[in-house]
Amino acid sequence: MTILKRAIQFFIACTILGLLTLISLYYYVKSDIPSVSVLKEVQLQTPMQVFTKDGKLINQFGEKRRIPVRIEDIPQPLIDAILATEDNRFYEHFGIDPIGIVRSFLVLVSTGEKKQGASTITMQLARNFFLTREKAYIRKVKEIFIALHIEQLLSKDEILALYLNKIELGHRAFGIGAAAQVYYGKELGELTLAQMAMIAGLPKAPSALNPISNPTRAKQRRNVVLGRMFKEHYIDQATYYKAKEAPITARRHGAEIELYAPYISEMVRAYMVERYGTDKAYNSGFRVFTSVESDIQAAAQRALVNNLHKYDMRHGYRGPEKTLWQPTIDIPWNAQAIISYLKTVKEIAPLKAAVVTHISEKSATVLSKAGAYHTIEWSGLNWARSFISQTRQGLPPKTVDDILSPGMQIWIRNHNQQWQLSQYPTPSSALVSLDPQDGRIKALVGGYSFAQSQYNRATQAKRQVGSNIKPFIYSAALESDYSLATIINDAPINHWDKTQGYSWRPRNSPDVYSGPIRIRRALAQSKNVVSVRLLRGVGLQESADHLLKFGFQDEDINRSESLALGSAAMTPLEMARGMSTFANRGHLIDPYFISEIQDAYGNTLGTAQPLIACDEEQQDMQTHLCAPQVITEQNAFLVSSAMHSAIWGGGSWRHKTGWTGTGWRAQNLKRRDLSGKTGTTNEAIDTWFSGFNQNVLTTVWVGFDDASKPLGRAAYNNSLGKNQLVGAESGAISAQPAWIEFMRSALVNEPLAPIDPPPGLISVRIDLKTGLLSHKNDFTSRFEYFESGTAPTKYVLDTGSSTPFDEPLPVQDELF
Repeated sequence: MTILKRAIQFFIACTILGLLTLISLYYYVKSDIPSVSVLKEVQLQTPMQVFTKDGKLINQFGEKRRIPVRIEDIPQPLIDAILATEDNRFYEHFGIDPIGIVRSFLVLVSTGEKKQGASTITMQLARNFFLTREKAYIRKVKEIFIALHIEQLLSKDEILALYLNKIELGHRAFGIGAAAQVYYGKELGELTLAQMAMIAGLPKAPSALNPISNPTRAKQRRNVVLGRMFKEHYIDQATYYKAKEAPITARRHGAEIELYAPYISEMVRAYMVERYGTDKAYNSGFRVFTSVESDIQAAAQRALVNNLHKYDMRHGYRGPEKTLWQPTIDIPWNAQAIISYLKTVKEIAPLKAAVVTHISEKSATVLSKAGAYHTIEWSGLNWARSFISQTRQGLPPKTVDDILSPGMQIWIRNHNQQWQLSQYPTPSSALVSLDPQDGRIKALVGGYSFAQSQYNRATQAKRQVGSNIKPFIYSAALESDYSLATIINDAPINHWDKTQGYSWRPRNSPDVYSGPIRIRRALAQSKNVVSVRLLRGVGLQESADHLLKFGFQDEDINRSESLALGSAAMTPLEMARGMSTFANRGHLIDPYFISEIQDAYGNTLGTAQPLIACDEEQQDMQTHLCAPQVITEQNAFLVSSAMHSAIWGGGSWRHKTGWTGTGWRAQNLKRRDLSGKTGTTNEAIDTWFSGFNQNVLTTVWVGFDDASKPLGRAAYNNSLGKNQLVGAESGAISAQPAWIEFMRSALVNEPLAPIDPPPGLISVRIDLKTGLLSHKNDFTSRFEYFESGTAPTKYVLDTGSSTPFDEPLPVQDELF
């Protein structure tokens, strides 16, 4: 009796001591137990994904790859595989599994080895979320208490979903959704049973057991999982043996980038980091939909790259990157040695490194890094006149050995399904295309290669704009009582500057003058001296103030007469924004590149609310606010109409009055709704083309990043130079071809935009020579638009004389 009594007392004492110990331990770890809000709002560190407007992935930012999935979207065999392997009694225990603990203890006592773990899924979740990986008994105590706490606050399905989205599974994949993509490039529902079992076996040791790093051990682990599933009756014997014999099919899959558009995605990354901070931007699973359209963006990238290569080919071949052996002296390398060398060469798309292995009279055979032999036909080689300088090239090659020899490491490019000899283009370029009605950026390319240079020339490069400034100068003139029919003297200027002690002699390019000329034709033919005379007529300060209406920065608008020739420096995006004002009847829009931001579960956090080009009386009918009207719609239409003549010319093609504008090459697009303007600075350091209809506006710039320094192995000056094929480089030669190639794609599904004059304009027939009214209906006259009250009131003599009845020829000029 005494022994029984003592046993009871000892039991009670142990119980009390145990309870006190548990209570003490609880209060000791209480601060580490998560709150309800922490558990409910736990961040899964999901990377930010950036998409085109039409939903194609263009980039992903964040160290950890995670694709959150809901429990109802997880295939049941995958859940079965996880439960069979990690915690078969998950739906029966309360966070810790006494039966599992006892079983693990018995195995340990009987074998002396820890072959079976006792951690439940809930305990693993507690450890992964809230505890470090330190191996200490107190950590295990914390783990138990947190597991019990989690079971009180969350349902079993919520716990399982959290675990499956959180667990580390190797190769920066966190969660089963990401693992399916990383290892198999599939959605969960597309996985086979063998692939599901492979993923289910990874939590034990994701680095050592994954099928990429160690396929043999991974297969063994997969078969253990399949065996557990068979033992627990999740699958039958036939299914087990079939899955067990399945081969290892895993390989590393990157993010499924559908369109690589690095410059626009980097703009998104910078914006999101500024708005949300680095950690939240990278790890909150944001889904950012840009404003660019995938097909239009791809066309922009192709056009820019193709245009730079065409420029580079016009100026000659600068030679091989390296010569590995001399054909008459050295022993040729074998294929394996060549491939080994090429694997050390960094490639920048779209160029591929290759080594010449054989040449014939009109073709060359090369070996690429991938171990493939390619034949370059003469059509891909005959451009390669030797580069002498930016303005001189050698004679055209006659045979391949004028260009190449075996042993040369060269660059090749697959263009139009044919391989051609290539090289890195020396100039840079940028392209911006937007919707002038609301500022939506449809496409943006900041350079030839983001891998080569992350400098975004579309948004960061302020370059002199050359004749692209003239539409804004002419807009100021039209606001100051000039008209498109006003006659200005296109003659050389020789102006003595007392303050500088020299004469300023602005010249036309080419150095050709037409004498008295209408403003429409002067803008279309980009007459430099006419632009200077208009600036003087309006006033320097007044002209500069007018330019500020188009969103340009005051510090970029220099207060000198060279402003009329484009000495102001602007980015391509700023130029595109300003030009949009002519395309949308006078409104200053704000360009935007993000259409929508979603959270990790697809909930919309914000959408673009752009200002649109609309009249104030229409504003109540719009869901968006109207963009400010900075010039009249009449002014915008008249400038746009003159820019239309820059492409389509004027007068009669059958008589001497016919003339072309500087942008005539765009006629190749066969669209009468286009207006445009070339731009070339002194010595062709910067070249531009901007053109539009009312729905699409695109600006292209081409030039050297640092025009004052030599580039590469040869001596370059700061000019784009000239060549034997097209002569001097200019906006029409260097920049416009990219614009034409891009607009051919951008406008393919766009109907012709109407060109209707706004109210307040009249159209009267004028004499082409004098700008006065004409009674004639032949090649000496045309209809011209005027703002009401500004049309001429005098007629020329019916005899064809250019002298009106009672006033001299209205030539606006100054005396020197």
